[in-house]
Amino acid sequence: MRNSATPWITIETLLPGAMSVASVGETARNFAGWPRVLQRQLARTPAVYDSLSAADIGEAVWATRTRAATIDATIPTRSGPHVLRTRPVFGPAGDVHAVRLWVGAAGTGAPEPAAVGASWDLASQTIALPSGITRLSGIAATDYAPRISIAELFQQLSDFDRHAEVLDLLYAPEPGAALQFEADTAPGPQPRARWRITLRARPDLAGAWWLIEDIDPDAATPRRLALEWVGLREAHRRAGNYLAIVQLEHAGIAHWLTDPAPWIRWDRLPRPTDVFHPDDRRRLAELGDRIRAGDAAGTTVRVLTTTGDYLPTSVLVYPYPGYSARPLILAQFVRIADDLWPEMPSQRSAFLDWVPDSAVAGCCT
Repeated sequence: MRNSATPWITIETLLPGAMSVASVGETARNFAGWPRVLQRQLARTPAVYDSLSAADIGEAVWATRTRAATIDATIPTRSGPHVLRTRPVFGPAGDVHAVRLWVGAAGTGAPEPAAVGASWDLASQTIALPSGITRLSGIAATDYAPRISIAELFQQLSDFDRHAEVLDLLYAPEPGAALQFEADTAPGPQPRARWRITLRARPDLAGAWWLIEDIDPDAATPRRLALEWVGLREAHRRAGNYLAIVQLEHAGIAHWLTDPAPWIRWDRLPRPTDVFHPDDRRRLAELGDRIRAGDAAGTTVRVLTTTGDYLPTSVLVYPYPGYSARPLILAQFVRIADDLWPEMPSQRSAFLDWVPDSAVAGCCT
């Protein structure tokens, strides 16, 4: 457990003209008003009022937000020197997505936990990430990519169950829409980690801004998976079933409910829609009326393979239970036997022509 005697305050700045508290130390604050939170925190170190006012601290926070200023100010008090520190948290374009604030007695400061900003672009259906994301626990420098799909992000999270809420916000960035949640990273070669993710819709940018904080994985109550969830996933794995949530309007795989289909190249793509052949994306979208009526449907589409070809795959689609605010469907991908492929000619994807064969092999094994 990290030392939280004098915690860092994280003030999100994801929306122009607005600021709220994302967290105080390991505690999520879910967009709480920052002046009130600041007053409560300063009440624990009243000595700072000998030299500073809440307005002075507010000016420091504002300077960090607007000018990306890093402040380390020593404050003389009757109880000895205190320190005020602010740190900007940058997004992929160098914008300030949050301000970190710490006020306390000199020599008692805790290390600043890692945090980065990110941004979702609806037009490309990708999340832009700064290189600083590799400072977060659970992600290695070799795993860094400047842009990833939402399905790739979900694949990095373990036992997460708020996919529909996230997809609603991302695919319909309405004014005022905001979300905060915590998730563990998926098991892998990196140590177990836990992230706090804060999102605000940015209709002005046709997207959303993110704040991702590194938090202590031991600070959260361990989640126990339901026997039903574990059993169904294992049954699908053994049966060779490959199920995903597909966003109909934009013809993209939003999340794999099972292990990803091994013959489909769905990750590390310039555009997530490249997973489906351009001529077949409309075929998927045309299923929307039947799905909204509660019917199941089936079709054949060409999907991108790990060799760079588009080859036919049978897709069985079903309504999303409960139906989110956006047209999501459940899709089952079934590989068509090799001797049936000639019925639908394959086509090599042009975007792979510039990718070295070694790079393609490395990301798909």
